[in-house]
Amino acid sequence: MAYKNLLLEIGTEEIPSRFLPNALDTLVNNVEKEFDAARIKYGRVAAYGTPRRMALVVRDIEEKQDDKVMNYKGPTWDSAFDANGNPTKAALGFAKSKGVEYENLLPKEVDGVRYAFAVISEQGNPVQELLPEILPSVINQLVFPKNMYWSDSTVKFARPIRWIVSLLDSTVIPFNYGGIQSGNVTRGHRFMGARNIEINDAAEFMEKLYDNYVIVDQEKRKQKMISGINALEKEIGGKVELDPELVEENLYLVEFPVPFYGSFDKKFLEIPEEVLTTSMKKHQKYFPVRNESGKLMPYFVGVSNNRATNMGVVREGNERVLRARLEDASFFWTEDQKKSLASRVEELKDILYQEKLGTLYDKMMATQKLAKYICETQGYSDVAKLVDRAAWLSKCDLLTNMVYEFPELQGVMGREYALRNGEPERVAKAIYEQYLPKFAGDVVPSDTVGALLGIAERVYVIVNCHKVGLQPTGSQDPYALRRAARCINEIIWGLNLDIDLLNIMEQAGKDADVSSEIMEQVWTFFEQRLHVQLKEKGFEHDLVSLAISVTGRRPLQVLRFLNVVNKVKSEEWFVDLVTAAVRVRNILSKAEDVSSDVNTPLFQKDVEKALFDEMNEMQPLVEEALQKYDWDELMSLLTRLSPRITVFFDDVMIMDKDLDVRQNRLALLSRCNGIFREVGDLGVLKN
Repeated sequence: MAYKNLLLEIGTEEIPSRFLPNALDTLVNNVEKEFDAARIKYGRVAAYGTPRRMALVVRDIEEKQDDKVMNYKGPTWDSAFDANGNPTKAALGFAKSKGVEYENLLPKEVDGVRYAFAVISEQGNPVQELLPEILPSVINQLVFPKNMYWSDSTVKFARPIRWIVSLLDSTVIPFNYGGIQSGNVTRGHRFMGARNIEINDAAEFMEKLYDNYVIVDQEKRKQKMISGINALEKEIGGKVELDPELVEENLYLVEFPVPFYGSFDKKFLEIPEEVLTTSMKKHQKYFPVRNESGKLMPYFVGVSNNRATNMGVVREGNERVLRARLEDASFFWTEDQKKSLASRVEELKDILYQEKLGTLYDKMMATQKLAKYICETQGYSDVAKLVDRAAWLSKCDLLTNMVYEFPELQGVMGREYALRNGEPERVAKAIYEQYLPKFAGDVVPSDTVGALLGIAERVYVIVNCHKVGLQPTGSQDPYALRRAARCINEIIWGLNLDIDLLNIMEQAGKDADVSSEIMEQVWTFFEQRLHVQLKEKGFEHDLVSLAISVTGRRPLQVLRFLNVVNKVKSEEWFVDLVTAAVRVRNILSKAEDVSSDVNTPLFQKDVEKALFDEMNEMQPLVEEALQKYDWDELMSLLTRLSPRITVFFDDVMIMDKDLDVRQNRLALLSRCNGIFREVGDLGVLKN
């Protein structure tokens, strides 16, 4: 027999929307962990959430927990019973210690030896008796970014708990948590529903709340919200911009979604659209509306938690709030343009970047210097002037009213103000694109000017933060250095920038007078980040290690090398080559005083001369392929070497009795190992 439904509802004051998705996942994990530990069998588990409640539903719970069977190993069977089957003191003592009769001891074989075992079975308890302890534990394990205390200082939660429903089918599971006694009474919508609703059976929970304007299931609530928005699109004649994050945020702000739309004065469309959409999304949780060509329309869509008698009043109120925001934005837009970005540079001296690293002006100057070095040394002199100008203006928009009010518009406003100041379009774009990508998977810069500026700044941050001891520790990374390293690689790969990153970092270290020991830490840190990213792309650990050892200072070439080797790694010739490389390394590691001078008259077999000639011909070709980063050509050359060395090992006894012949063959292997070392330690692929 099994119970159909277990319901646990935690009723609260309004929980911030951003807290709920992770909390609901945690709620499911907590109950599964507790049930598994308690040996309770169950079916599907689901968690639901609204601003005022978190609900957990567990289906098909067994009436009793599983019996517990414990096996205790005692003395060997021969020492527990004599030849006549009589128990010895060892058997009697062991049986007594486990609370069983010696007649119940069983023989079991472990690693070929028979032992006496005591098997004890513990009957499972009724689940209904266990739940009053399990459910409070499930609640207590919930973790939120911020917590509150109320009546009981030992209990904390995202917001004060006001009621708890705990039902096993129709039976209340009694317990007390935070001064609240569990029961079967829930509450409806704060404005449209009943204050007290009696739930007689867990199966009717959803339906009764729906009748009181609470859609507990977030997926059904989302369907209703999107359906309502789609209907509004037809009225407006536009397409609502459904940003996934904003959809989720609105979803957990309401219990009964009522979409509505409003409008604003067309004059505000003269402001950059990012300002308008930011005002709508970030501050008012509104969805922007666009026409068929993608242009912003003077409308917005909001989601109310209350179906008012007159929704026109709701619309007018929201329009009034947004109008005030847009009036402020319009004022900032006008005021900011009274000063050019260039005229604000000196003001950066008054803004502290970091107490050990100086002001924003200091950071900007160091970044500008490093960006200039990158252009001059990495083959980008054609954009040097543009990069230099973009670096000079890169942080000026941080001093504007608009960015002070909307920090998320940094870069965006710099681009817009730069264009209106008459700056070159690529400079303006670079001021914005220096921040791209903003997160993993985000778009990368579309222009090398912004890309090089972004790399320069991130290298500056990584090097200088290590210098003053601000490197990441554990989960702490206050200056986002891990993200900075990741972004550098994504920019390099995204724009195919073949730059020597180690050289750039070393220059940043020289500029900041960083010790060689710290610079070693910086490079190790970066290589670790590179390794992680390449593994995320699906490359094997050992293959990544090989690629980094070959050309790690140039991340673009690391990726290209991996793509080429990854294609051939399973081919027979490559497997044979790796095997040969390992064999060569092992043989040489055991030999002493091996010379690389090969004496051809000592050759006794044709395969020795064939291998020697092949290596002589290949050596300069391999070096040339490495210098040109021509990985396809390198693989082509290695296909020639692989059969030569395989045949060599098949036909030749390296450790010949003749000392001279032996030393000559070792010298030949040493020459061969030299080529392997240039290609990388192929031996790591055999680990």
